[in-house]
Amino acid sequence: MSDSRRRWARAAVIGIAAATIGLSLAACGGDDDGGGGGPKVALLLPESQTTRYEAHDHPEFEDAMKAACSDCEIIYSNANQDAAAQQSQMEAALTDGADVVVLDPVDSASAAAMVTLAKQQDVPVVSYDRLILNTPDVDAYVSYDNVRVGQLQGSALTKKLAEDGNPTGPIIRVNGDPSDNNAKLFGSGAESEFSKAGVQVAQEYDTPEWDATNAQNEMDQAITAVGKTGFHGVYSMNDNMAGGAIVAMQNAGLDPKTIPVTGQDAESSGIQRILAGEQYMTVYKATKPEAEASAKIAVALAQDKPIPAGMITGKTDNGATDVPSVLLTPQEVTKDNAATVTYGGQPLIGADGYWTVGEICTAEFQSACQAAGIS
Repeated sequence: MSDSRRRWARAAVIGIAAATIGLSLAACGGDDDGGGGGPKVALLLPESQTTRYEAHDHPEFEDAMKAACSDCEIIYSNANQDAAAQQSQMEAALTDGADVVVLDPVDSASAAAMVTLAKQQDVPVVSYDRLILNTPDVDAYVSYDNVRVGQLQGSALTKKLAEDGNPTGPIIRVNGDPSDNNAKLFGSGAESEFSKAGVQVAQEYDTPEWDATNAQNEMDQAITAVGKTGFHGVYSMNDNMAGGAIVAMQNAGLDPKTIPVTGQDAESSGIQRILAGEQYMTVYKATKPEAEASAKIAVALAQDKPIPAGMITGKTDNGATDVPSVLLTPQEVTKDNAATVTYGGQPLIGADGYWTVGEICTAEFQSACQAAGIS
């Protein structure tokens, strides 16, 4: 459909919708971060308690958009883990004339209705980081190989358990929010490694909203249920929850340096715990290449052009269709390689890195940084 016909069709639908729901960007908490009169690209992120979204994904996507389309306008909203709010933000972005939506869903399943709404107005949708499920109308998916993320976590923990003389565990599993399809993928990857090694699970929890306090409470329950000596490792799906689990162990009088804990997202606090020996590993998923790929695809779709040749690396089944996908490669991070890990031109720690040396090597962690070769 031509741009003029698309805008005419969208205007007709929006006029009816606006009269019914009376929505605006201001009412939904969104903001328009750009302005050049070109295509409008909406970026809708799911939450802000995980550091990556506001510290990295949002600004790096904006930078990538400026490089790919200098006159494009950006409509930005963060749902703060509220699926209903994200639905309103989608409606508001469409009302504001978004030509394409880059959506990281709070709820991977219910987001299908948001995609349907966009498609009714002939607006393409790019599924960002988390796969939108059970709709044939997702135009592209940009993320990391999330099964591989779980495999890295599982293989690192099983190796450490064996080195510590506890090859079969048992372990505590602190999984992510079940409404996030990535949690399912991480879990399947990790389980494949645990199954091969015969690792036993003493207690397992699904953690609402990936919240550190929820994870801490779950770990409290686990320690009460199995005792202080009833587990030898903790599989945590991300760094935020790992922090909560570690606090629970410390409160129970356990030394986290003797109990390996996994993580993900390479949050600054997670890296600091790794350098200090309190967390065993994390997974680095450089957001810059993810944001750049999403921006390039979004610009092409907004301009009624095909996705640039060579970008798509495969297809991912979302339950309704095989979505053209860009799947990037996650990197395992431990104390041994934290100083040297890099991906897609973005080092984990450095002047132009995911984190600067100053952000990681605060006064409390100066000696740990020096020991790891970070200065």
